[in-house]
Amino acid sequence: MDQLSDEELIERTARGDESAFRLLVGRHTQRSLRLAQRMTGNASDAEEVVQEAFLRLWSKADTWQRGRGKFTTWFYRIVVNLCLDRHRRPGFLPLEAAGDPPDPRRGAVAKIYEDEVGRAVAHGLAELPERQRAALVLCYYEELSNQEAATALSVSVSALEALLVRARRTLKTRLASLGALGPREEE
Repeated sequence: MDQLSDEELIERTARGDESAFRLLVGRHTQRSLRLAQRMTGNASDAEEVVQEAFLRLWSKADTWQRGRGKFTTWFYRIVVNLCLDRHRRPGFLPLEAAGDPPDPRRGAVAKIYEDEVGRAVAHGLAELPERQRAALVLCYYEELSNQEAATALSVSVSALEALLVRARRTLKTRLASLGALGPREEE
């Protein structure tokens, strides 16, 4: 099979002949690497280009047409096009250029603010009348429905809702006076 021309080998490769493909790879690897290295200016890029070129040769061997030129012209056009594509693609920056990834955790100022608000809410909650505090805790912290919270407090649902309204209003007023709610919107 060594005596076969490149054109005969590509035709066999198009029919799935692996030994014909291996012969083409053996014949054209060094020259393709030299061409790609001259084009890319980089040995590792050249190796990648040539590897991709041979993959395309294997998968697209059936697109080569006898009589439209020599095999080498067709194949080296693939190598050159891959080199040009690689040159157009933006290069990779060194890893150091990426910098440190942002820390997903809260910043110190946000944590301090949230802790302050949490303390203010706890203090405001402690100062509420017991039934209002119980209504808020059951509905907001324990996530009970109004019906369940009303049953737990032995009151009607409308009485529970009245307790919640008064508790929220009182808590909002106390937190606003402490500045714990942040800047107030103009009404």
